Amino acid sequence: MLLAALAAALHKEMLLQWRTRVQLAAVFVFGATALLLFSFAIGPDSAALRQHAAGFLWLALLLSSTLTLAESFQAEMEQRALEGLLLLPASPLALYYGKALSNCAQLVALGAALVPVMVVLYDAGMESVGGVLLIIVLGAAGLSGPGTLYAAMTAQARARQTLLPLLLFPLVVPVLLASVKATSLMILGDPMGQMRSWMLLLVCFDAIYWSLCGILFGRVVED
Repeated sequence: MLLAALAAALHKEMLLQWRTRVQLAAVFVFGATALLLFSFAIGPDSAALRQHAAGFLWLALLLSSTLTLAESFQAEMEQRALEGLLLLPASPLALYYGKALSNCAQLVALGAALVPVMVVLYDAGMESVGGVLLIIVLGAAGLSGPGTLYAAMTAQARARQTLLPLLLFPLVVPVLLASVKATSLMILGDPMGQMRSWMLLLVCFDAIYWSLCGILFGRVVED
């Protein structure tokens, strides 16, 4: 029963994402522009650009994620669809994981699209494209898990695009640090074999965030 409700919620979210795909293109332009501006701050030093490429990639993705997460509940709030779903009744757990998976997929697509921009601007070749994509998946999950919960909490606030980053950024610092370090090792090399530890740390934080936020989501939307 729960899996069927989750599949239905995820299908609904993916349809909404497809209908608002122009917004994703605009967010990509924002992220690419952020990467370009960050490269101006470093200057023409290719070694410094390559060294800081991972940090700037995740900073651009973090800033871009607030735009997509803040608007993720806009349709539900405008049409009062969330209240209708809860009256069906639909499982809050299925609604949360459907929304979180959809947000995660959107962030993964955004991060994958920003990687070529980073490679061009920062001369940041990498050992394994698949490894970088795996890091993006884990890091995007760490952002979208609590981000979906906080987006629901701030959906009715007028200043939600300002309030959401204030709540989200302190919580996702460990995920951001682990993602930056793992990506940096993929770009600069991993002579001491630290990659596995950082990846395991990302998996642990993802598990904690997705389990706790799934439990708390029902209280958030019902209160």
